[in-house]
Amino acid sequence: MTITPLWVFGYGSLMWNPGFHFEERVIARLDGFARTFCMRSIHHRGTPEAPGLVLALDPARNASCEGLVLRVKSGTEAETLEYLRERELISSAYLELTHMVTLTDGRQVDAITFVVDTDHVQYCGGLPLEEQAMIIAQAVGGRGPNTEYLFNTAGHLTELGIHDADLDWLSRRVREMIEAA
Repeated sequence: MTITPLWVFGYGSLMWNPGFHFEERVIARLDGFARTFCMRSIHHRGTPEAPGLVLALDPARNASCEGLVLRVKSGTEAETLEYLRERELISSAYLELTHMVTLTDGRQVDAITFVVDTDHVQYCGGLPLEEQAMIIAQAVGGRGPNTEYLFNTAGHLTELGIHDADLDWLSRRVREMIEAA
């Protein structure tokens, strides 16, 4: 049985490339997690030989993450969950969990949330920002360059009015690295 309405919390590429139909899109906050480049990407933005980095929700006390919550189009819940599981659980580095998120209009909803498994081999929390920048500037995977993922996510956050100091810094630093190459 599928939850209806089905909400999905996006904090990275799901914000700018959800890949499913939705009826509502609202800025929302998830408490207890930080958006960080804490997962090595061996499929989408890197390879097993040269992993890239992708964003994940890293459990962190007193942290919160702003992103988008999307209400899945009625009648497409089962196919959307199947699509998301194929996309997000490709290497089992994410855990599919349901968490309450707070929407900007004050509503609170339970949303499907993909959280990093901190026991997974791809987890790399705590990498210095400069090291993250070096990896992102060079990695390429099945869905394209790691830089594209960073720039699209940072750009969409800016468009939404969501400030993320680390992503802003990484975007500037990676652009400097590309220009210097």
